[in-house]
Amino acid sequence: MIDFSNLENYRENNRIEAKKALGGFPNSVWETYSAFANTLGGIILLGVEELSDHSLKAVDLPNPQKLLDELFNTLNDSERVSANILSTSNATVQTVDGNNIIVITVPKAQRTERPVFIGSNPFNGTYRRNGEGDYRCSKEEVESMLRDAAVKTQDMLVLDDVPLSALNTASIENYRTLFFACCKKRSWNTLDIKTFLRRLGAVDIGKDGKPHPTAAGLLAFGNKREIVKHYPDYALELRILDKDDNIIYKLAENDDWSGNIFDFYIIARKKSEEASLRLHHYEKAVYSALCEGLANCLINADYYGKQGITVYISDDEISFSNPGSFRIDVQSALSGGVSDPRNSALVRIFNYIDVGKRMGSGIPKIYSVWSEQGWSAPVISEKFAPDRITLTLPLTKKEASANKTNATSGAVSMGVVVEYLTDHICADENELASLLNMTTTATQSLLLKLVKKNIVVLEHVKGKAIYRLKR
Repeated sequence: MIDFSNLENYRENNRIEAKKALGGFPNSVWETYSAFANTLGGIILLGVEELSDHSLKAVDLPNPQKLLDELFNTLNDSERVSANILSTSNATVQTVDGNNIIVITVPKAQRTERPVFIGSNPFNGTYRRNGEGDYRCSKEEVESMLRDAAVKTQDMLVLDDVPLSALNTASIENYRTLFFACCKKRSWNTLDIKTFLRRLGAVDIGKDGKPHPTAAGLLAFGNKREIVKHYPDYALELRILDKDDNIIYKLAENDDWSGNIFDFYIIARKKSEEASLRLHHYEKAVYSALCEGLANCLINADYYGKQGITVYISDDEISFSNPGSFRIDVQSALSGGVSDPRNSALVRIFNYIDVGKRMGSGIPKIYSVWSEQGWSAPVISEKFAPDRITLTLPLTKKEASANKTNATSGAVSMGVVVEYLTDHICADENELASLLNMTTTATQSLLLKLVKKNIVVLEHVKGKAIYRLKR
């Protein structure tokens, strides 16, 4: 929450929007409401003006209750706004220097509520927030939100136009070998391939009454040339780099492999193990955590999204990156116990071979293992347009002064920095490093990424470097 006794020290930024509102309820509020709801949330201030030096000043609203009534009347009109995600506690009257203002705290909408849009057409009325302000979402961004809002996950879809011949026989046989080694369902041993795949959720009966792959089955076991017909931007990239960032291994498309995500998982898992051994980091707990991170990346990807899956392994860090936005709050993911996978059918397929069974607890487990190793804490980052999530696992030791007992207490993510700078106006590197349970060097790297994304700006005040949210 903003410290209203120091309102003049705040600035408009990608989490705070100020409106003078002396002439009535501003229509521009609705674009910002949609943008905050579809991005990371934010605060709208009515009765606050921005002065020439960009500082904020309260002006007295003559009738704040009338504006509150108009706010909720519009929110509850489904023809004007698609969803009301506010309660009365989200819109309150505050007194600042004797002046009444309205504070509207817009949370990030749940994935089943997104997109939150203005009017009757989501493709014309959906907004998001970036470092430059509110912007109208592209068709691709809206479609991604609509897919995520569905109760039935996208990978359950039966692909009526895809034949069973699109699936790679060798991949299925390799999977079955792992399945019978891991799974207790011994009665499945005698099942023919079609029945086995149907029980698995990789195949189902289509509209023509014949068996066809599901989206999960195609992704898990298909040949790449067939997968890209349904997912045009589908791509899987694995690179291993040396200490100078030279590529020493790259999984190429023309290599003799299927191109599906099951085979990719097997190859990437093996390469992660080899890298751990090469770098003298190999321990069973570390290897298990790496497999968990890889599985989360594959299971939660939006395969209609752009840029595909990337796995980079270097001497300093390992990163897993996938298209798609978070379906749950980042804090919930870090705390554990909450799971909302984007591809629940893929979860089932991988669970049967003891992969990703700790859904909801995998991320906290990774943080715990990294803390036990004395390494710098993992970093989770999310970006938009296009939507993308990246988990970076540093392989460098924390500075002794930065050693702490609870790796998850800092909730290491870009989102935490954004929340902190919303509440605290600005902060220096040491303050943020303490918050994030990270070394100063790692914190500087994270802040540099936020600066490049136009989320945070670096300023020098009396010779001291400080960071604040971009106006």
